[in-house]
Order: sequence, then C-alpha cells, then structure tokens
Amino acid sequence: MTDHMTIALAQINPTVGDIDGNVRLVRTARAEATEHGADLVVFSELVVCGYPPEDLVLRGAFQDAVEAAVEDLAGATADGGPALLVGAPWRAEDRLYNAALLLEGGAIAAKRFKHKLPNYGVFDEARLFAPGPVPGPIAFRGVRLGVMICEDMWTPDVAESLEECQAQLLIVLNGSPFEQDKDDERLNLAVARATETKLPLIYVNQTGGQDELVFDGASFVLDSGCRLQVQAPAWRPALTLSRWSGNAQGPWRPADGDRAPDIVGLEAVYWAMVVGLRDYVDKNRFPGVVVGLSGGVDSALSAAVAVDALGPERVHCVRLPSRFSSDHSLDDAAQCAELLGARLDTVPIEPAHAAFEAMLAPLFAGRAPDETEENIQARARGLVLMALSNKLGAMVLTTGNKSEMSVGYATLYGDMCGGYSVLKDVYKTTVFALCHWRNQSSREGMLGPAGRVIPESIITKPPSAELRPDQTDQDSLPPYDVLDDILQGLVEHERTVEEICARGHDIETVRRLRRLLYIAEYKRRQAPPGVKITRRAFGRDRRYPITNGFLSQE
Repeated sequence: MTDHMTIALAQINPTVGDIDGNVRLVRTARAEATEHGADLVVFSELVVCGYPPEDLVLRGAFQDAVEAAVEDLAGATADGGPALLVGAPWRAEDRLYNAALLLEGGAIAAKRFKHKLPNYGVFDEARLFAPGPVPGPIAFRGVRLGVMICEDMWTPDVAESLEECQAQLLIVLNGSPFEQDKDDERLNLAVARATETKLPLIYVNQTGGQDELVFDGASFVLDSGCRLQVQAPAWRPALTLSRWSGNAQGPWRPADGDRAPDIVGLEAVYWAMVVGLRDYVDKNRFPGVVVGLSGGVDSALSAAVAVDALGPERVHCVRLPSRFSSDHSLDDAAQCAELLGARLDTVPIEPAHAAFEAMLAPLFAGRAPDETEENIQARARGLVLMALSNKLGAMVLTTGNKSEMSVGYATLYGDMCGGYSVLKDVYKTTVFALCHWRNQSSREGMLGPAGRVIPESIITKPPSAELRPDQTDQDSLPPYDVLDDILQGLVEHERTVEEICARGHDIETVRRLRRLLYIAEYKRRQAPPGVKITRRAFGRDRRYPITNGFLSQE
C-alpha cells in the first residue's frame, strides 16, 4: 500500500478516426509523465478514437482498430512506467459501451462503462452505446479509484454509489464541449459531487476542435473540501501533475499544485473561434482560407480570427466590388488586410453582374428590380470565391453571423458559400464586442499581429450589404440590440411572444421576427458548419422542421 501518488492530467487534442495519431499523442504524454515520476496518466473520454465519433463508432472495422490500439497501449505499460486510464469504445457481450480502461502491467487491468448516456443538445449517445451498470471502484496500487465518464458526474447517482463502495478518489473522463459560461456549470457540478461524497475529484477534459464542437480543456482537481488545488490551462494541450497522499482508510489528499488562470467572457469566445477554425482547417488538411473582405464588420472579424488561427500567410483576402460598393468600404477592407498582414486581391464582379442582368432581361421584362438583382451580386461573389478555392485549394470562410442566419438575412449559394463559419453562432452585438476586444488584446498562441487589426471606421459605420444604393441593415431589420434581444428570447430560451414583449418589445416586431426565424430553416440546413458558442447552436442543438404548420397556430 503506497501513501503517495502522482497522477498526471493529460488533456490532449485527438482527431476523430485518427486512431494511430491519437495513440501517438497518448504515448507522448505518457513519456512526459514518466519523466515526472507519475504513477497514473488520466486521459479524456473516448480519447483513443477521438470524440465525438458519431456513427463512425458503429463500424465493425473501426471497433476492431480501436481495440487493437488499446491492446498495443496496454502492452506498452509492461515497462513498469505509469499506468494509463483511457477512454475508448469497447465491445462486451455483443454490446458497445463508452468505456474507461485502466492499462497497467502490460494488460487491460480494469474496465468501467459509462452509465448515464446523454441524449440532448449535441449528444446522441443513447443511439450509439449501451448504458453500463453503475460502476464500482477500481483498485489501483492500494487506492480505490471511483471512475466516472462525463455525464456520470452530472447527476448524484454514480458518485454516491462509488462513495458507498468506499472509493477514495473520484476521477472523471470528459469530452465536454465549450459553451458560453459552461465552465461555471462544470465546476459547480464537480463541487456538488465532492460535497455529497466528501471525496476529492479529478476532472480531465480534452482540448481542440472537432467539426462544430470545440473543447476548452481547463482540467482541474478539487480536494474533499471542494477547494481548487490544480487547474490545467484552457485552450491548449497540457500535461498537468497532481501530487497525492493518503492511506487505506479515507479520502486521499491532493497537494496544492499549478493553477492556470481562468479564461472567460469575450476572450473565451474568441479562443473558441480561433481553435475551432484552426483545427478544422488543419485536421482536414487545407492549406489556408479565402475570405471575401467587404469592408464590413463581419468579414473583418472573420479575417482577424483566421489570421490569429492560421497566420497571415495562410489567409487570402479578396475584395469583390460591385457598382454599389462604396469607396470607404473598399478602403476599409484594404486597411484591414494591411493591419492583419494578409494578402489582398480585388476581383470586380460588375462584369458578371451586368452579364447576368443582360441574360435574364428578356425574362424579367416589365418587372421592377428587387432582391433578385441583389442576390445575383451575392452569388457572383460566391462563384468567384469558390473558383479561387477550387483552383488554389484554400477553403472559403463564410462570414455570416447568428443574427443574420436567424432571420434569413443571407443569400443561398452567395454569401453562404463556403466550408466553415466562425461567426455562425455569434450574435451581431457580440461581433461588435469581439472586434473591440481583439483591437485591445492579443494572447500567446494567437498568430496575428498585436494591437489594432480592425479599423475603427469598420466598427462604427452602419452595417450594410451594399447591394443597392444607400442600403443599411436597418432598412429591413430593427437595431441589432433590439434584434438580438428578441432572437435570444426566441432561440436560446424558447420564450413566447408575450414573454418577449414583457421585456419592452413591440408585438408586431416580435411576431415578424418569429416568422422570419421559422421560414429561414431551409437556409440554415444548407449552411456550412461553424463553431458552437451558445447553448442553442443551429443544426447541433436547435433542430426544427423545415415544413412547419405550427406557426399559423401561434
């Protein structure tokens, strides 16, 4: 029976399906932990296959590859170095489980299966895995480890059962995606479990981006009195050590260790966009991105995020002026690209715009110009950007925000063309706030220049699509502070019209925006993926039917 132990928290950035690459990351972390004298290295949920694997995990060949990789990792522990606690999908008795596996002494020493399977928001685990029994503690070098997997910590049942079975330490393997203000919720739940059981708790989360989801890391250790003893950095891979002491009778005690600062608020949102874009581009092996730089605030912020994620040499900005593009917008776009250090080219779309008008003139005869002609301009821009992407290989980054996508203020096959969107889940008012934050802030790990990167004139001028003379967004939408408050009521909180009007909004405005929200669902179904920021991201969390007859009944 040992009375001291070193447990390493390994938050790494796995890639779904890259089993060999993930195993290399595990091995690298173990080698580092060995140098620090660790006894055990704890990894995140499903780290061997990457999280979330979605329906890929149902393929027999995939399951075979995962199990072979786990056996290989288990064999590596025969060298007497630290044991590994890893997450992996695992078959047992003709069922597939979300498992935590203890690898020690050259073998799989213990298996525990996830008991609570989330089936809400971004999670579909009930259709992929069988629920495991309530787990009992794992005996490890004389210490009884109470191992849980992510959702098992979100309710009291599993932790209470482990405490009743004399667990001395709770360990939680997590794949917990970032959402605004979710860090407080995680910590509060961990505190609740530690309070109820009077046991210390280790929480290990992954980091990095996987499609729309992004993981912020920030793994931590609580002692039995719910005091934060160790915290890993947010938004980057890290191996963080925790030192423990105890005996056979009661809970073990973590020593005071490293505590990285919290990253919250606008900075956390900005990091989510940077990490989400960086990993989407790099994991899908794009050389860089192409951004249509209009001189507006959305494209400027998108370009800034891209430069911070990838570096200026991998960001290609393009101005696409039409007859309605103002000189000040063109100048603003040029100044923004210069501040960012990114390449800027100009491709006028007026020849294409005029050609389409001439082609369609016989069919449009006798009809006044309307949004049809406006959309032609947006689609000509989309055609140019996609052509550059096809020829040069860089991915088109779309620039629409959540306010616009909510009400359908976007053109299919036009400004919605592209492979990824960093603003898809960011409301317009937050876009402005992020621009101010980035102009005043730069952080280690961001690859763009320090200081101001977005011209002040871009932030302060009235937003406009510039598809007709003297156009502004407020010609057809309420002011963005009003719009966003109404949309957050409709989208984030599912409030009724009456509840939203009680906040001081006009009933006809609320009803009109609700109708626009519902009828724009078909556009959102065709939008590219984008970083999940809020609790109710379109596509991942909020899933509405396109054909919807209920609106007429409200």
